[in-house]
Amino acid sequence: MQDHAASVAATGSGTELLGGALTHVVQETGASVAMLYLLPRDDTTLYLTVLSGVPGQLATPWTRVPLSAPMPVADAVRLRCLIWLGSQEELARRYPRPALVLPYRFALGAAPIRTGGTDRGGLVLLWPGSHSPELTPEEREAVLRGCRGIGMLLQQAESSGYPILPAVQPHVLPPPEPPTPEPAEARTIAEFVRRLPGGSCALSIDGRVVFLDDDAAELLGTRAEDIRDTLPWESLPWLDNPAVEDHYRAAVIGRQRTSFTVLRPPDQWLSFHLFPSSTGISVRIVPTSRPGPQDVPAPSLPTDPAAPSRATALYHLMHLAASLTEAVGTQDVIDLAGDQLMSAFRIQTLVVMTSGEGRLRVEGRRGARPALMDRFDGAPLTSPTPAAHVLMTGIPDFHATFSELDRAYPSAGLRNAVEACAFLPLIVSGRPVGSLVLAYDRPHPFDPEERALLTSIAGLLAQALDRARLYDSKDRLAHSLQAHLLPHSLPRIPGLDVAARYLPSTRGMGIGGDFYDLIRLDDTTAAAAIGDVQGHNENAAALMGQVRTAVHASAGAPPDEVLARTNRLLTDLDPGLFTSCLYIHLDLARHTACLATAGHPAPLLRQPDGQTDVLELPPGLLLGIDPASRYPTAEVPLPPGAALALYTDGLVEAPGVDFDDAAAELAAHFALALDQDMESVAGALVRYAKRATPGTDDIALLLINALLTDG
Repeated sequence: MQDHAASVAATGSGTELLGGALTHVVQETGASVAMLYLLPRDDTTLYLTVLSGVPGQLATPWTRVPLSAPMPVADAVRLRCLIWLGSQEELARRYPRPALVLPYRFALGAAPIRTGGTDRGGLVLLWPGSHSPELTPEEREAVLRGCRGIGMLLQQAESSGYPILPAVQPHVLPPPEPPTPEPAEARTIAEFVRRLPGGSCALSIDGRVVFLDDDAAELLGTRAEDIRDTLPWESLPWLDNPAVEDHYRAAVIGRQRTSFTVLRPPDQWLSFHLFPSSTGISVRIVPTSRPGPQDVPAPSLPTDPAAPSRATALYHLMHLAASLTEAVGTQDVIDLAGDQLMSAFRIQTLVVMTSGEGRLRVEGRRGARPALMDRFDGAPLTSPTPAAHVLMTGIPDFHATFSELDRAYPSAGLRNAVEACAFLPLIVSGRPVGSLVLAYDRPHPFDPEERALLTSIAGLLAQALDRARLYDSKDRLAHSLQAHLLPHSLPRIPGLDVAARYLPSTRGMGIGGDFYDLIRLDDTTAAAAIGDVQGHNENAAALMGQVRTAVHASAGAPPDEVLARTNRLLTDLDPGLFTSCLYIHLDLARHTACLATAGHPAPLLRQPDGQTDVLELPPGLLLGIDPASRYPTAEVPLPPGAALALYTDGLVEAPGVDFDDAAAELAAHFALALDQDMESVAGALVRYAKRATPGTDDIALLLINALLTDG
């Protein structure tokens, strides 16, 4: 089996192998839609690799899911548990962003794919809206069994030297082939269809017309050959309405029958009834004398056939609006805008420019020609460039062809770079903050509706960008403050290989109360400390600086005395915050370590042979509670080749995970890095933590390795 996995992966068909496994899971669970995500090693983003049951364009907003995102699959992988959402109401309550974009009836399950201690990805399954709100024990076991099987397949491919990696675009599995009827049966079916009132039509899963009888063609006012293999809302202008495509999405995603009534100009109302299955959608079209409760008016304006349908555009824009509420930094905003707008409006290049000190600055770019506006980077706002002009005037500028652009801005120098473009001002509360440049590689007429939509998008993006720039400024300030409170570098101590890391939490200002320190005392002794002040704000950071200073000033005294002195100082200050702290006195001549703890997680000790354990230390009370607290000590051997790992709880804590189990798993990762230097080990442990924990707490890590020689 292993050799087979290797040979398949080696020929580039690893995704096909996964596709077969995913098909089996769908059959076993009865799910209608399946999405298989992979998590490459040392990565923090899930990549959609195989998709089944819906066309690829419906999954575009979720092809990349950061592990920190509030999404079911991210939570399932990060928390290592099955997430079940039995109703649309539950989805909206727990995950409002996907619920906003997918307001359809379905049940959803998400589960992690793991082998041993390695996270390999996640699986998302959707069931029709008719599914029970509860997942049956048999279905649950089928989901978990399928995840185990996929995990083993990934492990076998990796161990053979040919790991299966996500492709640029997900592999979309074709729908199952419907059974081919016998000739006599086919004639009976054809007669049956002809006897039905109205017209009959069949759509593929991706919405394209694959069959249309004469009655349906007549009702639609077209010929069958003219719309076969097209999307009806693109080939029939009077069906280009978001509500029409939305009914199609509801049928495909929720696998539920849906009906609507639409006006075919000038005065013919038609009733459409959609019956979905795993192989496609059957449609009955029946004339009606009056609109029904789901009537859809015809669009008032013709649309550009090269432009995306309105439903597709709105689908991506709703996802963009929901996503921007969670974007924190400027790059997040630009990435989200690129992911959603470029596919929604078939834009080839997107550039965001901002203003600062009276000049343009390229803030970010995406697409086919990323350097499109680089020549204007640093140009004065008074320069004759379209980006500067719209920023100063606040008036959007649309050019359907390059000749139009060249007439308006003959010195822009964009020949052979664009065929059509839009320049949109980014304005917040009447204040211009930048320009959004959208470029197309072919002429693109901008109808009034699209112009209004793009202008609204620019306003939405401007507000998000303004918030992001404010966040970036605060984040830089927080990092600067944190950097000044922590050691600039660790001292060089003969006989020790050391490394440290500090990561602020992913939420808030990026500043907190975690600290570490390494102090050289003399030629053969040193001290190490690590601690965690309660809270994640400037007060915690200020107290952290005081605690670190107090520990540093007392360093050299016995560990119990260092903690006792620091504790008395904190209780005198009465800051209202408690602090955990671990202090270690290292005697390099005697090869021993003497430790005392004030409510801090016990360190890991790795022996020269790789045996790694969580040290058992006598407990001590948190600092700042009782001025008379005592802190008992423990002495352990630290022979050459042994290593200590000191850390704060942010490295291991995760909701629903036992702390002792998490510490034991961290110890296992520490043990695996026996032959690596401490800098490499620190990087590996931090990458592990990013994948294993939710990132809502600060992380401090200090590694100390007693070298085999004294050099």
